[in-house]
Amino acid sequence: MTSIAIIGTGFGGLGAAIELKQAGYDDVTIFERADDVGGVWRENTYPGAACDVPSPYYSFSFEPNPRWPRRFSPQPAILDYLRDVTAKYDLKRHIRFNTSVSGADYDESTRRWTVHTSGGDVEADVVISAVGQLSRPSWPNIKGRETFEGASFHSALWDHSVDLTGKRVAVIGTGASAIQFVPEIQPQVAKLSLFQRTPPYIVPRPDTEFSPLHHRVFSALPVTQLTERLAWFGVTETMGVAFLYSKPLAKALTALSRRHMRKQVPDPELRAKLWPSYPVGCKRILFSSNYLPALTEPNVEVITDGISEITATGVRTNDGMLHEVDVIIYGTGFTASDFLAPLQIRGVGGQDLREQWTDGARAYLGMSVPDFPNFFIMYGPNTNLGSGSIVTMLESQASYIRKAIDHARDAGPISVRADVAEEFDRDTQGRLSGSVWSMCSSWYRNASGRVAANWPGTVTEYRLRTARFNEKDYEVA
Repeated sequence: MTSIAIIGTGFGGLGAAIELKQAGYDDVTIFERADDVGGVWRENTYPGAACDVPSPYYSFSFEPNPRWPRRFSPQPAILDYLRDVTAKYDLKRHIRFNTSVSGADYDESTRRWTVHTSGGDVEADVVISAVGQLSRPSWPNIKGRETFEGASFHSALWDHSVDLTGKRVAVIGTGASAIQFVPEIQPQVAKLSLFQRTPPYIVPRPDTEFSPLHHRVFSALPVTQLTERLAWFGVTETMGVAFLYSKPLAKALTALSRRHMRKQVPDPELRAKLWPSYPVGCKRILFSSNYLPALTEPNVEVITDGISEITATGVRTNDGMLHEVDVIIYGTGFTASDFLAPLQIRGVGGQDLREQWTDGARAYLGMSVPDFPNFFIMYGPNTNLGSGSIVTMLESQASYIRKAIDHARDAGPISVRADVAEEFDRDTQGRLSGSVWSMCSSWYRNASGRVAANWPGTVTEYRLRTARFNEKDYEVA
């Protein structure tokens, strides 16, 4: 019997486990560092936390949820969905909660992996990492950050014990999390100082509440929810084409964002601060209908001067001004380019995967690395999307990995051939070098400028590329 270890219980880990169980693999152990499933949807509890992809599309295709509360459902609803999926597919008995993983070593003599966990070592024939790209908060390297005497925390580690009512609050960062929590906290605070380095493109968020009637219709006529899913698939694929191939479509998206901003920000001076100077799609387009209006309120100040230091009482900018505040909230994203960290994965000959990736992570189809037999990655390098639902990519990966394990079960431990992986990486980076993502600094790129996060095509192309497992691309260890 093939034993399989999965690290993480977000969409990736749960999706892989379901795929494997449905194919008859039952010796599956899932390691989860926390006491509940959910990944980022368990960890991120900031006010207004929600997905910027419509819920009928941001969910498993085989497990539609007719009872989503909204089109863009909030974090608690997404977490409940993952809990329900865990229960329905009998995954809980496979999960070791409160068990962190530090790494894994491949033993060439036994052709098995030893997974190092806080509960002891565990041997497995196959290891699947599903730790994701957005699991470790990124803290800015600002002088004096530790000297601040007030409350401070990262948006991904929201401190709910801090009452923001009547406080002077600094928000550092204007990414996807900030545009959700800023409108929520703005009415509570005495003053909100928003420190913006790079403004995002923002388009209207066509959100709506799903009423009991919607729920009844979705339950009685599943095709109605499927239609919405397919419609959003079409919209996001079109946006992906705009980013990669079509300048006219990109211009149309730019015009939509500009019209949205002109409508919601009457002040031309503030509008100038908030309008991006880079091509649309270079950073992820954000959906919001309440972020820009919040910035026009009298208790909000948008600050575009760079930060020189943080003091005991506030934030000092490069112009020498000290902005005194009571609370600092870091909306500075995640260490997305530091793949698999802090795991230490050693393959054939004790090769350390992090050392192989010193100039940027790379993997064949984002899932397989030469000389790391029977080791697979969910949501690995170059599988993120500039537009669309990552859940669709994860489903494709789960299916592909299951087929790879089917082959390995009969042939022995397999790893992708080095020449196949190199050719794939060369082609991928060649396509990305001319893409919009190479034109600005973002979490899509690492420090050396390599676009290590994003897939250079559409979801449709990826699904076609991963639909069939070609055993000729792999070699037996």
